[in-house]
Amino acid sequence: MNEVSWTAQAGYPLLATLQWLPLAGAVLLMIMREQDLALVLGRLFAVGELVVAIDLYARIDVSTGNFQFAEHLDVFAYHAAADGMSVLFILLTALLGILLSFYGMARRQISPVLSVLLLIESSQMAMLSTLNLLWFAAASAVQLALVAYLLWRWASASEENLALSRFLQYQLFGWCLFVAGAVVLVWSHADAIGGHWSFDLFELLQTPQIGKYQSAAFYLLFYGLAVRTPLFPLHGWLPNSAGQGLIAVGPVLLLGVKVGIYGMARFLLPLTADAVMIWQHYVVSFAMVGVFFAAVMAFRQANLRRLMAFAVVSHTSLIVIGLFTLHPAGLQGALLLAVNFGLAVTVMLLMVGYVYRRTGTTSLDRLGGLFDRVPFIAVAFLIGGLAILGMPGTPGFDAVHLVLEASIETFGALPTIATALGNVAAAGFLLWAFQRAFLAPRPRDVPVSRIVRTRPMEYFVGGATLLVLLAAGFYPEPWLKLTDSATQALAAYFHHG
Repeated sequence: MNEVSWTAQAGYPLLATLQWLPLAGAVLLMIMREQDLALVLGRLFAVGELVVAIDLYARIDVSTGNFQFAEHLDVFAYHAAADGMSVLFILLTALLGILLSFYGMARRQISPVLSVLLLIESSQMAMLSTLNLLWFAAASAVQLALVAYLLWRWASASEENLALSRFLQYQLFGWCLFVAGAVVLVWSHADAIGGHWSFDLFELLQTPQIGKYQSAAFYLLFYGLAVRTPLFPLHGWLPNSAGQGLIAVGPVLLLGVKVGIYGMARFLLPLTADAVMIWQHYVVSFAMVGVFFAAVMAFRQANLRRLMAFAVVSHTSLIVIGLFTLHPAGLQGALLLAVNFGLAVTVMLLMVGYVYRRTGTTSLDRLGGLFDRVPFIAVAFLIGGLAILGMPGTPGFDAVHLVLEASIETFGALPTIATALGNVAAAGFLLWAFQRAFLAPRPRDVPVSRIVRTRPMEYFVGGATLLVLLAAGFYPEPWLKLTDSATQALAAYFHHG
């Protein structure tokens, strides 16, 4: 791996700007008392973050898998750089930041909620740009603490204590596992080269890898990231957390950008390549079970939010299968599928949030008949579901094709067919949820007058998300080019031709 300094490509430190701009916005909003001005400024900072992310995309050289825009600060072991893979996730993060800033919330909550959103965006950018395991863990801890604060401060139901405790139990456990894995990995490398400790990706890749330590590091890093992803059977925190907090904001922040998937691709695969080859089939076996388990559990849910949670688990398993094909096409498909999933699950969760505002519930037996009153929200929810399934016209179509193609080459036809059947089951429960929530007869005791028509801002939020989703689906070439060199470089660790 090589890296190119930002001074050779841009006139300012792009990656530092991505991390500090939302942080500065959050500090400014914390001291503001005028809520209307806070709303305008919060949205401006979110838009500014997207502008910087687009500038990064415009400047990056997609023809090479080398890291670019490198930034160093030895005092704090700060080392940031970007390749096509990280730019893809950075663009997604910036876009979701804008959507959530326009999603809307109660007037009294504007300043504190927007402050938390900007802080989370800052920590997310740090995770996506750092090449240091310790920085990644520290930024992850900050983000998880902020999402926990959202669950505690703005929970929307009486079970918030259970949701918060489950979230903290699982996420603290996963975070500790990741840190322990990083320590084991770094210790093994330090032992091999004479005592020099470093959490830097470049230095770790340049030192000898000791097999007896690598498996232990792989276990710890993988399970720590699998909790974040979330992957079966480490998903237990999600169904409760998805039903609490600001109805869509919390889940979108955790699930829209698949940081667990990114962490696996950035750190786990290259740093524990030998162990990955050994345990590859076991990971894929768990993921295949997760596809079907989550689909069965989704059909058993009476609450739309919990059903969405199990949809997340089911489709995350498909992404992990693509990642662990260790094939260039599978790696690229997994990354594109993660971004497609982020956009699709975001539009679905936001539409579920709008449904909750109108009905005060997401219980499927209390919904129904919504299509006549809010057809745009219904159609946006449906398109998001079809995108998750990989329908033509969405970025999931090409992504699923790449994953299945690589799966056939790596694991054979039967496991791949089984995985595809799991995707068919997912189609069943998502369409069933759409029918129950929007097309089924309305309960008699829920008057039509309570269902408010779609508002202009709701058209904007849903329409902007769908526009990006469909544009990426009908014109996927830029995203394929963006990730091609990076995934080829990653696959080279596993001796693919």
